[in-house]
Amino acid sequence: MNAPWKSGMPGNRDPFAAYICDDTALDVLRPVVIELGWQPEKCNKGGLRNAIQSLSVSASPNILLVDLSESGDPLNDINALAEVCEPGTVVIAVGQVNDVRLYRDLLASGIHDYLLKPLSAGQVRDSLNQAQAVFAAPKNAEGEVAQHHVSTAVVGTRGGVGASTIATSLAWLFSTEHNVSTALLDLDVHFGTNALALDLEPGRGLTDAIDNPSRIDGLFIERAMIRANDKLSILSAEAPINSPLMTDGAAFVQLEEEFRQAFEMTVIDLPRNMLINFPQVLGDVNVVLLTTDMTLASARDTIRILSWLKTNAPHAHPLIVANKVQSGLAEISKNDFEASIERPIDFTVPYDAKAAANSAKLGQTFVEANKSSKASALIKQLGERVMGASEEELTDVTLEKKSLLGNFDLKSLLVKKNKSKAAAEPAG
Repeated sequence: MNAPWKSGMPGNRDPFAAYICDDTALDVLRPVVIELGWQPEKCNKGGLRNAIQSLSVSASPNILLVDLSESGDPLNDINALAEVCEPGTVVIAVGQVNDVRLYRDLLASGIHDYLLKPLSAGQVRDSLNQAQAVFAAPKNAEGEVAQHHVSTAVVGTRGGVGASTIATSLAWLFSTEHNVSTALLDLDVHFGTNALALDLEPGRGLTDAIDNPSRIDGLFIERAMIRANDKLSILSAEAPINSPLMTDGAAFVQLEEEFRQAFEMTVIDLPRNMLINFPQVLGDVNVVLLTTDMTLASARDTIRILSWLKTNAPHAHPLIVANKVQSGLAEISKNDFEASIERPIDFTVPYDAKAAANSAKLGQTFVEANKSSKASALIKQLGERVMGASEEELTDVTLEKKSLLGNFDLKSLLVKKNKSKAAAEPAG
C-alpha cells in the first residue's frame, strides 16, 4: 500500500479493482473505468471487508478503490487491508464521513486519496489519473539507497531542557528548508511529545515494532510511520503507563537500519535513560546533540554523558546546545559552565516563553511557528551544522585524558553560587 514500487512487479497483477458498497457509486465508477481502458467487471459490489477477504487469497491490483461507508472503524480496517495488500498498491478510499481529521489520518496511514460521496465522474477520473501518475514517475533503481545519510540523536541532560523542541524543529527544517527525506524517531515510548508538537496522533507503529521486531522491514516502515509532510515521517508512541517497556533494544537498531535505506536524514529524540539502557542505539549515529540548560545539575550530567559518549560511541560527534538560556538569570555563567566541561558550548539558544506558547497553540514545531525569532535563527544554524555532516566530518573536540568528573569542582561552583545569592539579598 503505497510502498516503494519495484520494477517488474505489476506483470502478474490487474491494473485496477474496486469494492463499492452501493449501486449509485458503481454506476458513476464503471463508465470512468471503461474510459480508462480497464474491465468494468473489476468493479465489485461490497466494501472494505469484501476487499480484505478477496485480496487475502488473490494478488493485489496496481490501483485499488475501496469503500469505507460500512466500516465502523476505518483506520483499523485500513490497517487490516494493509496486511493483505502487496507492496506498490495505490489505494483510494471512498466514504461518506466529511471529517478533516479522518482525511489526514487516512493519508498518514498510506492511503493515496480519499473521495467523499456522492461521487462524481470528474472527481473519480482525476483521482484515478493521479494514481496512474505514481507509476509513470521516475523510480529509483532497484536497491538504490540515499548517497548520504546523517543520523542525529538529540539527548537532554535533564528533563525539561527542550531536547524534544530541538528534535522536532530540526526534523521539520531538514524536510522543508533542506528538502531531504527525514525520519523522526521519538524513543520516549510512554511520554513522548514529538507527535503532539506536530499536531498528529502517534499511532501504534513504534509499539508494534517493539512487540514484533522481526516484522520490521521497508513495508512495515511505510505503513507504520505517520506523515507530517511530504518529506517528514514520524514514528512514536503513547504506550500505557501501566505497561513497562519490555525490549532488548533490537527493534530500535532494526528501525534505524530501515531508516538508512528509506530516508536521507534520521533524527532520534533519545531520552537519557534510553541512552543508558540501550547504548546500541548510537551504533550508527553520526551526531549527538547534547541539550542542556545552564544549571549546576546539567553541568554535572553534561560531563558524565560526554565521558560516556567518549567510551561507548567514539564515532559520534557531540555538539553542546545550551537551550532556554536567560541572560543574567542562569545558575552558572557560560564561562564557568564551559570551564567545568572543558570545552565550549557550540550553540546557545535563548529562552522565549512567548514563542514556545505560540508554537503549542498553533500545533506547529517551534521554528515553523516562530520563523523570525532569534531562537529559531539559532536552531536553523544548528540544522545547517548537522547537515554539513553529510559532506565533511565535524571538527573533533579534543578532550584531556584525565577524568572530566575529577576536574569538575562541584564545591567551588556551589560556593560561587551561594556567594552570588548572598550578595543579591538585602542586608539586615
